[in-house]
Amino acid sequence: MPANTSQIFSKVGSIAWGSLSAANTALDGTGTVVTLFTADATNGSRVERLRFQALGTNVATVARIFINNGSTPTTAANNTLIAEVALPATTASNAALIGAVNLPDDVELLALPVVLPPGYKILAVLGTAVAAGWRVTAFGGNY
Repeated sequence: MPANTSQIFSKVGSIAWGSLSAANTALDGTGTVVTLFTADATNGSRVERLRFQALGTNVATVARIFINNGSTPTTAANNTLIAEVALPATTASNAALIGAVNLPDDVELLALPVVLPPGYKILAVLGTAVAAGWRVTAFGGNY
């Protein structure tokens, strides 16, 4: 007998965020990571979009996005790399936009949206350190 024959919608929105500035060159989700989103512990969640907003003057870098199975991210087997996002050099200004980068609009269209099982997490790292940092906001919903 088929399961979930009707479309399932989230019951409540969920927005979470974190800030990135330190370098982490590990490609396996270990080391210094920032948790951007944790799925609902009972029914899981769906993440639609990640928005990267520069917080001032930064050098160019890359952000790497991982899914973690809810266990410690210090064990590489608990993480999987799902996307890389090129973040441009930015200059702080009170007269011009600094700019933002959106996932999935600006990069890898297949990484998001993603349905996360209960307790799973979305983690992020930067390839090189930046001065002002990047605020990353995850937009989704809990089931």
